[in-house]
Amino acid sequence: MSDKLQKETDFPLYLFHHGQNDRIYELFGAHPAVKGGERGYLFRVWAPHAKQVSVVGDFNGWNDEAAVMERMVDGESFELFIAGVREYDVYKYCITAQDGRKLMKADPVGFHTETPPANASKLYDLEGYRWGDGEYLQALYRRDHFSSPMNIYEVNLLSWKKYPDGNYYSYNDLARELVAYVKEMGYTHVEFMPVTEYPFDGSWGYQVTGYFAVTSRLGTPKDFMRLVDEFHKAGIGVILDWVPAHFPKDAHGLYEFDGQPLYESSQWDRMEHKSWGTRRFDYGRSEVLSFLISSACLFFDKFHVDGIRVDAVASMLYLDYDKRPGEWVPNIYGENKNLEAIAFLRKLNEAVFHRFPHVLMIAEESTAWGLVTKPASVGGLGFNYKWNMGWMNDMLSYLTLNPFFRMHNHNKLTFSMMYAFSENYVLPISHDEVVYGKCSLINKMPGDYVEKFAGVRSFLGYQTAHPGKKLNFMGYEFGQFKEWDFHEGLEFFLRDKYELHGKLSLFVKELNAFYKNTPAFFEIEDSWDGFEWLAPDDADRNIVSFIRRDRSGREIIAVVSFSGTDADDYLLGVNRKGKYRILFNTDDEKYGGYGRLGRRKIFSAVKKPSHGKQYSLRLPMPKLTCLYLEREEEEGTAPSPSDK
Repeated sequence: MSDKLQKETDFPLYLFHHGQNDRIYELFGAHPAVKGGERGYLFRVWAPHAKQVSVVGDFNGWNDEAAVMERMVDGESFELFIAGVREYDVYKYCITAQDGRKLMKADPVGFHTETPPANASKLYDLEGYRWGDGEYLQALYRRDHFSSPMNIYEVNLLSWKKYPDGNYYSYNDLARELVAYVKEMGYTHVEFMPVTEYPFDGSWGYQVTGYFAVTSRLGTPKDFMRLVDEFHKAGIGVILDWVPAHFPKDAHGLYEFDGQPLYESSQWDRMEHKSWGTRRFDYGRSEVLSFLISSACLFFDKFHVDGIRVDAVASMLYLDYDKRPGEWVPNIYGENKNLEAIAFLRKLNEAVFHRFPHVLMIAEESTAWGLVTKPASVGGLGFNYKWNMGWMNDMLSYLTLNPFFRMHNHNKLTFSMMYAFSENYVLPISHDEVVYGKCSLINKMPGDYVEKFAGVRSFLGYQTAHPGKKLNFMGYEFGQFKEWDFHEGLEFFLRDKYELHGKLSLFVKELNAFYKNTPAFFEIEDSWDGFEWLAPDDADRNIVSFIRRDRSGREIIAVVSFSGTDADDYLLGVNRKGKYRILFNTDDEKYGGYGRLGRRKIFSAVKKPSHGKQYSLRLPMPKLTCLYLEREEEEGTAPSPSDK
């Protein structure tokens, strides 16, 4: 056996059983090894309730008596060296339960799998990929991501593009085409919907059976490494969706792994996610904590990802989540909080940031749970970002209204600023909002064909200027009318064949560039120092306006009309006199707008009160338009106190 694998296992096992081993992928699973001069693989698996465990595969005719594993020092884990087996050989564990049943299980810490619907594990060596992202990682270590731009393109890798015959683009295909597209469009990050192995296509990856393997539908683990590497070489960060809330009941997976509940809770009220038809992890079991935390750490360690978005956090935090009275038991304090899940999330974030201090840990938490992005030392959960689901719900509710009725719902535009600095937020318009009859983003907009495009442009202008990092789901950028369908690729032909779709794509590209090059839109996201309302209450006209500031004091004014009619003589209150230049106009003809401002770029503030300000700009404000403006300093002068 190699020196690496001859190391003492007692201490790693001790840490595993105490919930302190965040790299069980070095202990368990199947690893290349040498014993007695023969090359093979060393297999290890945790199965405390098993009477017997054996390794079965094509190499031994799936004979459950040919390769019986030996108990390790802890009495709960099993190991066996098998000579002669090679990379890509297929295997499972045959577990004999206490009642005599023989269960055929994939390796819980397997690194590669057969392509679904086949479900066995495959031998694979994760070592040996030659990374080329050293320069990117060095820059990452010097970056303060809180004050850096973050504009995320959410992607389902299996349906971004497909071949005409329905086959997927492979990881290698995506490394060539997706990376170039994301770079061209100017995003800072991509977020992949789950790539951890899963059996059912219709789950979109959210019912995981392989927590240490990327899906083999698109290639090998090293192919996936290459995809991440190419993104990094293009200066783009990679975030993975990760699902520690539940797992499916497929027979080959974690479900009652050794004949009885092991990874899932054995408590009657905590075992099932009833409406999802899945099992919930047992966050009170130390070994499960080591398993899940190691899964997260693997992707930072071996795959160099930049961040993890933790799915369905609310379902973990509440004992009564999706339950009626009588279907759940309160905690020891008589509350509905899942104390073990809270402790797990804190432990997860502490472990990840201890090893990988520069990464992103993002919570998809849909309630008003406090301190999600604050450290555990002050009672927080320890994430560094949280999806702002309240903003998302308010905005989409508002946008779907006929503009005539929006005046009565104006608070949905402004309420988010009541809590905008309570957490570090990402503003998400994700895949969940464009499926199951909810309509694509452009098809949520009221009005005729042209007005729908104008509605999308004005909304994206508002989202870009609003405090918080940004996330949008693939297809929005060129106005796909059809809802997302995981069976099919995006309709890129729209961008190439139809003028307004092509112009929307150009708009998104140039808006993304403006965002990345405008520190006022991202440097100060955690306080009122970076934001000031100008007109939060102009409900009758469906208009909002505000200032964003960067650390140098540079100010950008955003004015957004969600109205169905032009405001030809709109008085916008501003703080200072002088000339103001339009920097970005979503109604520009090159973006598919009407160009109602013509070539006029400069407007002078007059000493006329408006919106509680001493000065005002007289703007011909087009309907469904967002404008960004900046005050021009007079050459050779500095603003005097009387200007302010």
